Amino acid sequence: MNLRIVQFAAILLTALALVPGGAHLLELLNKLALDQEHYMVVQQIYRGWALTGIVLIGAVLVNFILAILTREQTTAMICAAGAAVLLCVTLAIFFTWTFPVNQATANWSAVPDDWLASRARWEYSHAVNAILTFFALCATIASGLAWVDHPFLTQRTETKTAGNR
Repeated sequence: MNLRIVQFAAILLTALALVPGGAHLLELLNKLALDQEHYMVVQQIYRGWALTGIVLIGAVLVNFILAILTREQTTAMICAAGAAVLLCVTLAIFFTWTFPVNQATANWSAVPDDWLASRARWEYSHAVNAILTFFALCATIASGLAWVDHPFLTQRTETKTAGNR
Protein backbone atom coordinates (compact mmCIF):
# COMPACT_ATOMS: atom_id res chain seq x y z
CA MET A 1 0.00 0.00 0.00
CA ASN A 2 1.45 3.35 -1.02
CA LEU A 3 1.97 5.53 2.06
CA ARG A 4 1.30 8.78 0.20
CA ILE A 5 -2.09 7.49 -0.96
CA VAL A 6 -2.99 6.54 2.62
CA GLN A 7 -1.86 9.96 3.87
CA PHE A 8 -3.97 11.66 1.22
CA ALA A 9 -7.00 9.48 2.02
CA ALA A 10 -6.60 10.14 5.75
CA ILE A 11 -6.48 13.91 5.25
CA LEU A 12 -9.37 13.89 2.78
CA LEU A 13 -11.67 11.66 4.85
CA THR A 14 -10.90 13.53 8.07
CA ALA A 15 -11.60 16.85 6.34
CA LEU A 16 -14.88 15.49 4.97
CA ALA A 17 -15.78 14.21 8.46
CA LEU A 18 -15.40 17.78 9.71
CA VAL A 19 -18.00 19.16 7.27
CA PRO A 20 -21.23 18.11 9.05
CA GLY A 21 -19.89 18.87 12.52
CA GLY A 22 -18.49 22.17 11.33
CA ALA A 23 -21.88 23.08 9.91
CA HIS A 24 -23.50 22.30 13.27
CA LEU A 25 -20.93 24.42 15.09
CA LEU A 26 -21.30 27.39 12.75
CA GLU A 27 -25.08 27.44 13.06
CA LEU A 28 -25.15 26.80 16.83
CA LEU A 29 -25.81 30.33 18.08
CA ASN A 30 -28.50 31.00 15.51
CA LYS A 31 -30.28 27.74 16.26
CA LEU A 32 -30.17 28.28 20.02
CA ALA A 33 -32.02 31.56 19.46
CA LEU A 34 -34.94 29.79 17.75
CA ASP A 35 -38.17 29.04 19.56
CA GLN A 36 -39.39 25.44 19.73
CA GLU A 37 -41.61 25.63 16.65
CA HIS A 38 -38.93 27.09 14.38
CA TYR A 39 -36.24 24.82 15.81
CA MET A 40 -38.30 21.73 14.98
CA VAL A 41 -38.74 22.96 11.41
CA VAL A 42 -35.03 23.68 10.97
CA GLN A 43 -34.06 20.25 12.34
CA GLN A 44 -35.70 18.61 9.33
CA ILE A 45 -32.80 19.71 7.11
CA TYR A 46 -30.70 16.93 8.68
CA ARG A 47 -32.66 14.07 7.12
CA GLY A 48 -30.17 11.73 5.53
CA TRP A 49 -27.16 13.15 7.36
CA ALA A 50 -26.67 9.83 9.14
CA LEU A 51 -24.92 8.69 5.97
CA THR A 52 -22.06 11.06 6.78
CA GLY A 53 -21.14 8.54 9.49
CA ILE A 54 -19.69 6.37 6.72
CA VAL A 55 -17.06 9.05 6.09
CA LEU A 56 -16.26 9.22 9.81
CA ILE A 57 -15.77 5.45 10.05
CA GLY A 58 -13.56 5.61 6.95
CA ALA A 59 -11.50 8.40 8.53
CA VAL A 60 -11.02 6.38 11.71
CA LEU A 61 -9.89 3.29 9.79
CA VAL A 62 -7.55 5.12 7.42
CA ASN A 63 -5.95 7.06 10.29
CA PHE A 64 -5.35 3.79 12.17
CA ILE A 65 -3.82 2.30 9.01
CA LEU A 66 -1.68 5.42 8.67
CA ALA A 67 -0.48 5.03 12.26
CA ILE A 68 0.56 1.45 11.52
CA LEU A 69 2.32 2.40 8.28
CA THR A 70 4.23 5.26 9.93
CA ARG A 71 5.31 3.34 13.05
CA GLU A 72 8.96 3.75 12.01
CA GLN A 73 8.73 7.49 12.65
CA THR A 74 7.35 8.27 16.08
CA THR A 75 5.97 11.75 15.45
CA ALA A 76 4.07 10.76 12.32
CA MET A 77 2.72 7.65 14.02
CA ILE A 78 1.60 9.45 17.19
CA CYS A 79 -0.14 12.15 15.16
CA ALA A 80 -2.01 9.60 13.01
CA ALA A 81 -2.94 7.50 16.04
CA GLY A 82 -4.02 10.65 17.88
CA ALA A 83 -6.29 11.58 14.98
CA ALA A 84 -7.86 8.12 15.00
CA VAL A 85 -8.38 8.25 18.76
CA LEU A 86 -9.95 11.72 18.58
CA LEU A 87 -12.34 10.49 15.91
CA CYS A 88 -13.22 7.50 18.09
CA VAL A 89 -13.96 9.90 20.94
CA THR A 90 -16.37 11.75 18.64
CA LEU A 91 -18.18 8.47 18.06
CA ALA A 92 -18.38 7.86 21.80
CA ILE A 93 -19.80 11.35 22.32
CA PHE A 94 -22.29 10.83 19.52
CA PHE A 95 -23.57 7.53 20.90
CA THR A 96 -23.59 8.81 24.48
CA TRP A 97 -25.29 12.19 24.01
CA THR A 98 -26.47 12.82 20.45
CA PHE A 99 -27.94 9.49 19.38
CA PRO A 100 -30.19 9.08 22.44
CA VAL A 101 -31.74 12.47 21.66
CA ASN A 102 -32.22 11.42 18.03
CA GLN A 103 -34.02 8.32 19.28
CA ALA A 104 -36.14 10.17 21.86
CA THR A 105 -37.27 12.71 19.27
CA ALA A 106 -37.59 10.30 16.34
CA ASN A 107 -34.92 12.41 14.64
CA TRP A 108 -36.61 15.61 15.69
CA SER A 109 -40.02 14.74 14.29
CA ALA A 110 -41.48 14.71 17.82
CA VAL A 111 -40.99 17.30 20.56
CA PRO A 112 -39.49 15.75 23.70
CA ASP A 113 -40.83 16.61 27.16
CA ASP A 114 -37.46 18.07 28.12
CA TRP A 115 -37.12 20.04 24.89
CA LEU A 116 -34.57 22.61 26.10
CA ALA A 117 -32.33 20.01 27.75
CA SER A 118 -32.53 17.70 24.72
CA ARG A 119 -31.74 20.55 22.37
CA ALA A 120 -28.74 21.57 24.49
CA ARG A 121 -27.41 17.98 24.63
CA TRP A 122 -27.81 17.59 20.90
CA GLU A 123 -26.34 20.94 19.91
CA TYR A 124 -23.41 20.96 22.33
CA SER A 125 -22.44 17.35 21.62
CA HIS A 126 -22.22 18.26 17.94
CA ALA A 127 -20.18 21.37 18.77
CA VAL A 128 -17.68 19.40 20.86
CA ASN A 129 -17.42 16.80 18.10
CA ALA A 130 -16.70 19.50 15.53
CA ILE A 131 -13.84 20.83 17.65
CA LEU A 132 -12.43 17.34 18.22
CA THR A 133 -12.69 16.54 14.51
CA PHE A 134 -10.86 19.77 13.71
CA PHE A 135 -8.03 18.69 16.04
CA ALA A 136 -8.08 15.25 14.40
CA LEU A 137 -7.67 16.92 11.01
CA CYS A 138 -4.73 18.95 12.36
CA ALA A 139 -3.16 15.75 13.71
CA THR A 140 -3.65 13.94 10.39
CA ILE A 141 -2.02 16.80 8.49
CA ALA A 142 0.79 16.93 11.06
CA SER A 143 1.37 13.21 10.54
CA GLY A 144 1.80 13.76 6.82
CA LEU A 145 4.10 16.71 7.36
CA ALA A 146 6.17 14.85 9.95
CA TRP A 147 6.84 11.88 7.68
CA VAL A 148 10.22 11.92 6.01
CA ASP A 149 10.93 9.47 3.18
CA HIS A 150 13.87 7.23 3.98
CA PRO A 151 15.73 7.74 0.68
CA PHE A 152 15.89 11.45 1.51
CA LEU A 153 17.28 10.69 4.96
CA THR A 154 19.84 8.33 3.48
CA GLN A 155 20.82 10.89 0.83
CA ARG A 156 21.20 13.67 3.43
CA THR A 157 23.32 11.44 5.67
CA GLU A 158 25.55 10.40 2.76
CA THR A 159 25.93 14.04 1.66
CA LYS A 160 26.95 15.13 5.15
CA THR A 161 29.38 12.22 5.48
CA ALA A 162 30.94 12.95 2.07
CA GLY A 163 31.29 16.63 2.96
CA ASN A 164 33.16 15.77 6.16
CA ARG A 165 35.87 13.74 4.40
